[in-house]
Amino acid sequence: MDIAAQFDLGAGAKLTEGPVAEGRQGAVRRLETADGRWAVKTLFHPADENSVQAATLFHEAAYAAGVPTPQVRRTTTGAVFARVGNRQVRVYEWVDLEESDPGLDPELVGTVLAAVHRVPGDADGPVDPWYREPVGPDRWDELVRELTTAGAPFAGRLAEVRDELVALEAWLEPPAAVRTCHRDLWADNVLPTAAGGVCVIDWENSGPADPSQELGCALFEFARTDPGRARALTAAYRQAGGPGTVARRGDFSMLIAQLGHITEIAATDWLRPEARSRRRSDSAAWISEVLDEPHTRDLLDALLRAVDAR
Repeated sequence: MDIAAQFDLGAGAKLTEGPVAEGRQGAVRRLETADGRWAVKTLFHPADENSVQAATLFHEAAYAAGVPTPQVRRTTTGAVFARVGNRQVRVYEWVDLEESDPGLDPELVGTVLAAVHRVPGDADGPVDPWYREPVGPDRWDELVRELTTAGAPFAGRLAEVRDELVALEAWLEPPAAVRTCHRDLWADNVLPTAAGGVCVIDWENSGPADPSQELGCALFEFARTDPGRARALTAAYRQAGGPGTVARRGDFSMLIAQLGHITEIAATDWLRPEARSRRRSDSAAWISEVLDEPHTRDLLDALLRAVDAR
């Protein structure tokens, strides 16, 4: 099989007929050979080899540092991607993963996040606007109008939280201590494994960010309204040498910016479906992830009080 040959994966290759997992950026199939099992990711949108080198090097450094993550497999020529017909694929070591669970042991999450933040990785370039810029009131108003006119089932719910989203964007602060971070540490990418423990996947979005702001994202995702979980996560993070701290509203800037842009793009995909969200039901489910459990000012202030070390 061409994939096995290009990545030198061994003989007797057998590829699952359909995807075993599918995300926003690509679909994963399992490949079995005489040498082992591999995750083959097919990208929905072509990517440039140079554009993924920094993130891949950070992933490889994390693996070498002992972060629980699948090993990257490169081609025989050292490339990240290979062409198989008209598809662009990349390969990782296979890990048996369980379903995503925001209720993971918070001490385990905090320890793993600290390990990620201790991986050597000087920031290369500015922080992407996705992680620091607001959507803005005009764009929120435009989306509400378009969705209402088009009859989107969630248009009314978005209209109800519009003022809250705008108020949250007033909290945004520029990132301070910038270094290379994972930047996508939601429960979908910090997964329990069949063997126990967790595994961090999907490093493609790695890049410059503030570790304190990424810690703020993890607090929301894995603690939500539970102050005990918030304290356990941050205590484990500090104990494991994590460099970040959540001490003020601006430390939720990455969370606010990301969830704002996710909401915006999910709404846009509903209006104009494309490969990332091919059916309107996919976009509606995606935006519901934010609307069902909104990141309100009251909730984030409660998390701040929970982890206040003073």
